[in-house]
Amino acid sequence: MTYKASELSVLAYANGFTLWHYKGDDSPGTQKGSNFFNDAYDVLRIGDVIMSDRAGLLRVKTKSSGAIVVEAYS
Repeated sequence: MTYKASELSVLAYANGFTLWHYKGDDSPGTQKGSNFFNDAYDVLRIGDVIMSDRAGLLRVKTKSSGAIVVEAYS
């Protein structure tokens, strides 16, 4: 499966931080992999948190040259 922009929505926003929800059916490993959220490059920022129905909590770790890397939030 691939990232679907229609499945990403804002839950909360404050002081430059956004809490997102992602409802896609992609496997947790796919969502946690580098570059899965690249199509959301313009809206995601380093430190944002994504609540994923499949992969749990993810944090945007790095963002560079059109590439987004997320990691498990702990």
